[in-house]
Amino acid sequence: MRAWVVDHPRRFSETGWADGDHPLVRAELPDPVPGEHEVRIRVSACGVCRTDLHLAEGDLTARRPRTVPGHQIVGVVDQLGPGCERLRLGERVGIAWLRWTCGRCLWCRTERENLCPQALFTGWDADGGYAQYAVVDERYAYRLPDSFTDEQAAPLLCAGIIGYRALRLANVPQGGRLGIYGFGASAHLAAQIARYRGTRLFVFTRSKRAQELAREIGAEYVADSHDGPPEPLDSAIIFAPAGELVPLALQALDRGGTLAIAGIHLTDIPRLDYQQHLFQERSIRSVTANTRRDGEEFLELAVKAGISVTTSRYEFDQADQALSDLAAGRVRGAAVLLVGTSTGSRVGAASDT
Repeated sequence: MRAWVVDHPRRFSETGWADGDHPLVRAELPDPVPGEHEVRIRVSACGVCRTDLHLAEGDLTARRPRTVPGHQIVGVVDQLGPGCERLRLGERVGIAWLRWTCGRCLWCRTERENLCPQALFTGWDADGGYAQYAVVDERYAYRLPDSFTDEQAAPLLCAGIIGYRALRLANVPQGGRLGIYGFGASAHLAAQIARYRGTRLFVFTRSKRAQELAREIGAEYVADSHDGPPEPLDSAIIFAPAGELVPLALQALDRGGTLAIAGIHLTDIPRLDYQQHLFQERSIRSVTANTRRDGEEFLELAVKAGISVTTSRYEFDQADQALSDLAAGRVRGAAVLLVGTSTGSRVGAASDT
């Protein structure tokens, strides 16, 4: 099969990739064969996530050589491994970041499988969706709502699910004031769920394109990442991987407010002052992966809320360009690779950009 792999991690800067070489390279790999309880997916679309960028830049240490990245995978089941009972050939499904947990540890037994010490992740521990085929344990695949095309459904599988979990952990009160720092793929989906629930939305991002999108979605206040809100916030979520935003977001919180940090990687956090940033029962918490329950709840809510997925479309041969555009902040909404055609889906429907 045709695929893209992370060859040697390289840092991206204003002048491009270090040494002028892209960390993604084309490869031809053996078609994967599903193992026990696994299904093989013929990939039609795959979202391009900032976690893929962290892997390409080395912020996320590779767990295996020449990994195929991508964990927002949409496609059709075209092969069943031994013992499969849940899914059928021809079903359209999605593969997300969380791909396996032990089911026995304290965290798994208390509905916190996202914290399982033995958890495995797509596009990190196993090859992901920058390829024509991918395999996954059928228990960790999602059936996808018919109301979303393949292109639209792909970002829901990580950007959407993680944004939803971050929104939950931010403890936004009914009709409360939510600040969102960084407004990319995940933020623009979480913001729509927040608006659906009647939340007042305040967005902070340096990107002019992202600011325009935030206004379109219904943010009542939009400003630069380092500006303060016009009034105290009840909750805040940081989607940008920038540690310097943490003190700013905490300072913007009202008494009893909660800050959730949604990324898998964050640059160093500057020194915090207890009185200025944390006193009056302000709290801060990280967001780690997701549970399958998060995914099921979000996909159902996405239909009810009528979420609009803004995508920037790339052909499969443009995966390197998609990752470069993400690194440079040139993507509006979510970047999606169109890998192939999924029977019965509406892949290729017009993008929002």
